[in-house]
Amino acid sequence: MRIVNGSVFDGDGFVERDVFAAEGRFVEEVEGEGDVLDASGCYVIPGLVDLHFHGSAGADMSDGDLEGLHRMGAYEASRGITAMCPATMTLPEDVLMRAAQAAAAYEPAANEAALVGINMEGPFISPSKVGAQNPEYVRNPGVEEFRRLQEAAGGLFKIVDIAPEEPGADEFIRELSGEVRVSLAHTCTDYDTAAHAFELGARHLTHLFNAMDPMHHRKPGPIPAAAERDDVTPEIIADGIHIHPAMVRLAFNMFGDDRMILISDTLRAAGLEDGTYDLGGQDVTVRGYVATIENGALAGSVSDLMRCVQVAVRDMDIPLESAVKAASTNPARALGLADRGSIASGYVADAVLLNKETLEVERVVVRGRVL
Repeated sequence: MRIVNGSVFDGDGFVERDVFAAEGRFVEEVEGEGDVLDASGCYVIPGLVDLHFHGSAGADMSDGDLEGLHRMGAYEASRGITAMCPATMTLPEDVLMRAAQAAAAYEPAANEAALVGINMEGPFISPSKVGAQNPEYVRNPGVEEFRRLQEAAGGLFKIVDIAPEEPGADEFIRELSGEVRVSLAHTCTDYDTAAHAFELGARHLTHLFNAMDPMHHRKPGPIPAAAERDDVTPEIIADGIHIHPAMVRLAFNMFGDDRMILISDTLRAAGLEDGTYDLGGQDVTVRGYVATIENGALAGSVSDLMRCVQVAVRDMDIPLESAVKAASTNPARALGLADRGSIASGYVADAVLLNKETLEVERVVVRGRVL
């Protein structure tokens, strides 16, 4: 197939060129006519990669329900998120085991996003920073538990969260940082403990600014510890609810757009109406784009990753090039996906056509096929 007349993201900016795909991959050129997709008036960007969201379309990763994963995959793909790494919650091991097994069994239909990994957000977090997680199931980092779950998932766990100040964290990082990307999350850690965790091998910071101590000039906390290392990637929820636009701009300026990662952190309510929904055994009330648990704390998002890109650009003054990189190239790299996140020869042919005026999705190409 050919995508013609579009402004194509080349990793740094936009260039006027045609895009070619064959057998599900981008190629230098194709012979013969083939299918032609006219991208006039559109930006052509790589399919987005969401490495931290819990659910959508009424389904949640932690349900352990294969049918639900397919609903999620169809919804995400329809919104231009062509690769997904859904996150589990703080739950008992047997519940996480069922989620891992369901993910391992997932094979995307033609109109569904690929499941490229699992993000294990809980249960190895601080009991003092649970947020919307269930405190009943919080426990210390456990190497053997993780390995049991990883075996059940067929190696799909790509990110695992820990609070580095909790007992067992150092051993966990030493043992597993060569096998999975360790992220600091839901933590009360100070600067020194965070810096030590990064020195041991942790390489990620979960939903920047949320569920961690803020920066202070005498108590800097984990954020400067991450910023000082070029090999640590921070993720941020740019839904317009979780983070003030000035702080999103600060994060991009501090870390640079080669490291920043946009995430959605969506719940099962994404794509559905206002109401009350379940999240890890707790009720979540959704009104508009705001989701809260009973005590009023924010409980994830209902803005999918494409809307987060749009909000970042339209409402937060993040350059489109930076937002696209942070929602495609950077998360693909963080997950170790060597053939996603770029419109280049040999990469999986996932692309999204965005209206230049509105940034709304016009068409989505999934593995070389137009939805």
